[in-house]
Amino acid sequence: MTKDNASFAQQIKPFRDEIDDIDAEIISLLSKRRKQVEKIVEVKKAHKVPIYHPAREEDVISRLRGKASDMDVDPDLVESLYRTIMHQSRKSQTRVSKTSLIRPQARILIVGGAGEMGRLFVRFFTETGYQVEILDKNDWDRAQGLCQNADLVIVCVPINVTVKVIEQLAPLMRPDAVLTDLTSVKTLPLEAMCRAHKGPVLGLHPLFGPTTNNLDKQIIAACAGQDEDACQWVIDQLVAWGAVVVEASAREHDQIMEIVQALRHFATFSFGSFLYRQGIPIKRTLEFSSPIYRLELGMVGRLFAQDPDLYAEIIFATPERRQLLKTFVQSLTQFFEMLESGDKQAFIKEFNQIAEWFGPFGNQALRESTYFINKLIERF
Repeated sequence: MTKDNASFAQQIKPFRDEIDDIDAEIISLLSKRRKQVEKIVEVKKAHKVPIYHPAREEDVISRLRGKASDMDVDPDLVESLYRTIMHQSRKSQTRVSKTSLIRPQARILIVGGAGEMGRLFVRFFTETGYQVEILDKNDWDRAQGLCQNADLVIVCVPINVTVKVIEQLAPLMRPDAVLTDLTSVKTLPLEAMCRAHKGPVLGLHPLFGPTTNNLDKQIIAACAGQDEDACQWVIDQLVAWGAVVVEASAREHDQIMEIVQALRHFATFSFGSFLYRQGIPIKRTLEFSSPIYRLELGMVGRLFAQDPDLYAEIIFATPERRQLLKTFVQSLTQFFEMLESGDKQAFIKEFNQIAEWFGPFGNQALRESTYFINKLIERF
C-alpha cells in the first residue's frame, strides 16, 4: 500500500465506521418500530379495527415528506422507503392471520362458486382451512342438504338473479346460519335477505376483480342486516386476510357506487366509444403518447378487454344509476358555448373552482399519478 493510499484509508475509516454505526441504528430502529406495530395490531384486533387504514398511511407519508424536505432529504426517497416498510408490515400481519381460522368448525357454502368471483372466495376459505361446498345452477337438487349443513351461505350470482336466488335459498337454511351476498348493489339484496331469512344477515361487496391474488389492502364494503354480533366473525375473517372492511348502510353504499362504479365505467365506455366512432388510429397515437396518455388509454382498453355483461349489470343495475348517467351526459352540454366562443377565461375560471374543490387531494393525486407514470416509463 502506497503512502497516499494509506493516508486515504486512514482518513476515510472514521466516516465509514460512523456510517456502519448509523446503519446498525437504522436496523435497530426498524426492529423497535416493528414491535410497536405489533402492539398496535393487537389493539386493533381487540377492537375489531382493520389492519390497513389508508387515510392514516397517507397522513404519515405526507408528514414524513414534509420532515424530509425540512432536513434536506429527498422526499421521494423517504416516501419510497416508508411505503416499502408499511407494505412489508402488512404482508407479515396478513401472513400470520391466514394461519388461524376465526371460526375453525364453520362450514361454508358458496352459491355460484363455479363463477370467477365465486372461485376466488372458494380458494380463500379453502386455503385458510375451512370446509367449503359449492352450489351452482346445475346442481340445485343438492340445495337443501347443503344449506342445512352450512354455517355461512354466500350468494355470488349475477345481479339480475340475486334476489330470486336468495328467496329460494333462505327457507332451506338453519336459523343460526349467516346469509350474505357479494353483489355490487346492496339495497334490494339486503332487503330480500332480511325478509326471507330469520337469522343473521350481512351484505358484502368486494371492490376488486376475480384476478386478485390476495386481500392485502383490498376494500370490501359491509352493510349490516340482522344480528350483527352473529355476523362479526365473517368480518373478522376478512380483516384477518388483510382486507379493508368499510361499513356503510345499504343506501349510502349504493349512492357511492353510482359514482365509484357506474359513472366511472360509463365515462370510460363513452370515451372508448368516441375513439371507435371517430376511427382514431390507436396504435399510431401510442407512438406519440406521453406516459399519462398511455395510462389513461390503458384504463379504457382494460374495460373493453373484459366481460360486457358484467359491466352492463353494474351500469344499468338501478333506475337511480341510469338517472345519474343521464345527468352526466346532459352536464356536458354546458361547455358547448365555451367551446363555440373559444372562451379561455371561462375554462380557467371553471378549472380553478374545481381545483379548489378537490383541495389537498390534488397534490396527493399528483404524487400518486407521478409514481405510476414513472413505473410506466420503466416498463415501456
